[in-house]
Amino acid sequence: MKSSLLERLPAEERKLLRRAAQPEWLQPMLATLTHDHFSNPEWIFEPKLDGERCLAFRKGRRARLLSRNRKELNDTYRELVDALERQKAEDFVVDGEIVALRGSVTSFSQLQQRMQVRHASELLGKRVPIFYYLFDLPFVDGYDTTKLALDQRKALLKDLLTFKDPLRYSEHRDEEGEAYLAEACRMGWEGLIAKRTDSPYVHARSRDWLKFKCINEQEFVIGGFTDPKGSRVGFGALLLGYYEDGKLKYAGQVGTGFNTETLRRLHDQLSSIERDDTPFEGERVPRSGVHWVEPRFVAQCGFTEWTSDDKLRHPRFVGLRRDKEPREVLRERP
Repeated sequence: MKSSLLERLPAEERKLLRRAAQPEWLQPMLATLTHDHFSNPEWIFEPKLDGERCLAFRKGRRARLLSRNRKELNDTYRELVDALERQKAEDFVVDGEIVALRGSVTSFSQLQQRMQVRHASELLGKRVPIFYYLFDLPFVDGYDTTKLALDQRKALLKDLLTFKDPLRYSEHRDEEGEAYLAEACRMGWEGLIAKRTDSPYVHARSRDWLKFKCINEQEFVIGGFTDPKGSRVGFGALLLGYYEDGKLKYAGQVGTGFNTETLRRLHDQLSSIERDDTPFEGERVPRSGVHWVEPRFVAQCGFTEWTSDDKLRHPRFVGLRRDKEPREVLRERP
């Protein structure tokens, strides 16, 4: 074995290595969603990043970025290619997530500005910087490392590369999964990925990697509703907002999370407080098929994130809140 990096492995771990040519492609390992959150000394917990999954292949002087569906991303994320090609190591495959940040939180809507551009200009690169968080090493120095335990692969990864922006090592915590998840949710993260420390890297979805997802929820004031379409009863969607500087700001529409009984009951309640003009001030809101209402009802809604234009992404109605006055409803920020 010529690799000094791999020679550092314990003898039993080295037996798991398989000599191989670097693959042109390998199927990434995927996590399984669970609502059973736990703490366990045999697991580690990494931040769940809301970005674009990417495998990087460095062979000789050239690096290739491939998406989960095997689309080459070199032109889209040229700064990542350059960073990988500056590394001293010349024979490896790494797994990670490309992200854009809004503050300290990964934002898929922010990343959209880069994903949709094939050749990013220098100005766009500065306006929407991206980072490549690396968390696994399935191949290095002529050896398939997928049979190694996860903690060994991560240790090799950390020693293999020089991590300097835009390349970042995906840090983790041990044992305290539930406490870390609570902290992640308070910070506005998408959640955590729990990984069994002795797990091999498999080219499929596995229960050795688990997704712990945060549910973003907060209250919103109902400012109107739309007409139902097709066989839907009651209404189509609720128009939502929150107060900012004493004005009701439009946050988007929610049309999911209702059963038939709720649709009918809410329609009756809202119809009794209809008004002629919009309660939202200074906002471009839908006009067709809309019924404005007095801002008296407060809805609890879950959503994935705020978009770049301050609207809700994938909102879902949870229920009405009767313990909070509409004027108390502000946008909750991590």
